[in-house]
Amino acid sequence: MIYLDNSASSLIKPKNVQKAVLNALNIFTANPGRSGHKQAIKTALEVEKVREKVAQHVGTTAEKVIFNFNCTDALNMAILGSYRPNGHVVCTVNEHNSVLRPLEHLKQTEDNFSYTVAEQSGKLGITWEDIEKCLKENTYLVICNHISNVNGDVADIVEIGKHLKERNILFLVDGAQGGGHFLYNMQEMNINMLALAPHKGFYSPQGIGCLALNGDFELNPIRFGGTGTNSLDLSIPTTYPERFESGTINTPAILGFGEGIKFVEENFIYIQEKLEDLTTYLHYELSKLPIEIYTKTENTSGVFAFNIPNVNSTDVANYLDEKWNICVRSGYHCAPLKHKSLGTLDGGAVRVSMSYYNTYQEIEKLVFAIKTLLKKQS
Repeated sequence: MIYLDNSASSLIKPKNVQKAVLNALNIFTANPGRSGHKQAIKTALEVEKVREKVAQHVGTTAEKVIFNFNCTDALNMAILGSYRPNGHVVCTVNEHNSVLRPLEHLKQTEDNFSYTVAEQSGKLGITWEDIEKCLKENTYLVICNHISNVNGDVADIVEIGKHLKERNILFLVDGAQGGGHFLYNMQEMNINMLALAPHKGFYSPQGIGCLALNGDFELNPIRFGGTGTNSLDLSIPTTYPERFESGTINTPAILGFGEGIKFVEENFIYIQEKLEDLTTYLHYELSKLPIEIYTKTENTSGVFAFNIPNVNSTDVANYLDEKWNICVRSGYHCAPLKHKSLGTLDGGAVRVSMSYYNTYQEIEKLVFAIKTLLKKQS
């Protein structure tokens, strides 16, 4: 099998990630932070080590690192938790439904709340100018998808963050595709909230998300329950991160995430070079064929989108899966506005998403399979 759907979830997990998960299932099995006995404390200390590691990796402090169910949960917490009455939010055309649906929920349920979608004017990604024209007097939050999960377009988050700080507007970055492929420093980049999907670019288990915070602003919890602290108080604790981590956290996935960060940091240059080379090679080969390509040559994060004229994207994906044992993603990738902007609402697009573990030989086979399909269509 050739697996090219790593933007949905990485397939191969590094050995150190696997070992960390196994240790969590065999050694660190108590409920961290919920009991005072040795085993619970030992597990809690391992979780805090990961929290410190995440904080160092993204440029914030450990108590501002929140573990979530997944990246969608992290984005919901950021959007719903930062809601301000009579406020306005700017997002972008590249957003995933994990951003668009919470915003639409607020629009439908809260009086005088509104949001504006910034269109992409440049060919490579969202710019500050795209955001600026959408700002209003009551804009309190800008949400920006960093790397598009559809075609790999990259937003200029550094420039956007700088201008938003000058205007005292909160900045939320969806780093689902950027995490592991890009080195964030929240303080230097003026990012207030960063959502991560560890099971993608960090090669970690599913069932874990992360919301990292930076700066002095109010964020309200959206889930309520036991935290292991202040149990006689019916109000949620005010201390971070307990305020946002009600219920039992996913220790195996968290410890796997910690080792995923270690793997990425130790191999970052090699990962980047591999993804750039594979993406460039795929673009070069497919550009010779009569197909529609939606990924720019400059965007080399491993996400590549295309269509074969007059063939539905799902039919292409099914053909690659059934005839060649190649796994790609078809359809709309939970990003309807991006597909509207690309002109692919009638059938979506085929997405190839690569990881460090993919090879040139696998991409060669994909290209050959596509050539074979084109011959069948002629």
